[in-house]
Amino acid sequence: MKVPSKFLIASLLAFLFCFSTVAQERKKKKRKELPKEVVVDSIIEIRDPINPLSPAKAAFYSAILPGLGQAYNKKYWKIPIVYGVIGTGLYFYITNNREYNRYRDAYKRRIAGFTDDEFYLDSNGNQLPTPRVSIEGLQRGQKVFRKNKEVALLVTIGLYALNIIDANVDAHLLQYNVDENLSLAPHFRLNEIDATSNLGLTLNFKF
Repeated sequence: MKVPSKFLIASLLAFLFCFSTVAQERKKKKRKELPKEVVVDSIIEIRDPINPLSPAKAAFYSAILPGLGQAYNKKYWKIPIVYGVIGTGLYFYITNNREYNRYRDAYKRRIAGFTDDEFYLDSNGNQLPTPRVSIEGLQRGQKVFRKNKEVALLVTIGLYALNIIDANVDAHLLQYNVDENLSLAPHFRLNEIDATSNLGLTLNFKF
C-alpha cells in the first residue's frame, strides 16, 4: 500500500512541532531555575584598593617616632625590636661619651697643674701620691672612648634609618599581589639525549 506523500509530510511536520514544543518547555523550566540575581562577590574576588601613599606615610611616621611606621603597618611585634636595637646603640654612645668626658676633664686638670682629679684619689676619696692613670693613659683613654662613641653614634643612625626603610618596604609588601593562582618556582630537568641537567624558573598562572 503506497502512503501518500502529503500524509508523510504532514506527519513529519507534526513530529517536529511536538519536538519543538517539548524543547521550549524544557528551556522555560531551566530559566525558572536560574536565580533572579547573581551576587558578584561569589564570582569575582574584590581586592582592597592599592594606596600609593601608604609606603610614604609609613616611612614618615617612622621618621617622626621609631616604631610608629610599624604600628601603621600593623606589625606590632616589630616595635620592641626597633626600640631594643636603637636603645642599645644609644646606650653604648652615652656610656662611651661619659667615659670620654671623665678622661678629658682629668686631662685638662692635669695639664693645668692640678693633682685633684678623680684618678688621683682612691676608692675612699683619699689623695694618692701617684695617679692611677698617667697623663699618657688619659690621652689614650680619650682616643679610645671618642672612637667608640663615634662608632656607636653611626650605628644608631644606621639603625634609625633601617627602621624607616623597614616600614616603607613593609607597606609595599602588604599591597603586593600574592595570589595562589600566580606562582614562581624553580625547576630541575635532566636532558635524556646528552645527559645534561637544566635549571630554571617556572611561572604558573591559573585562570
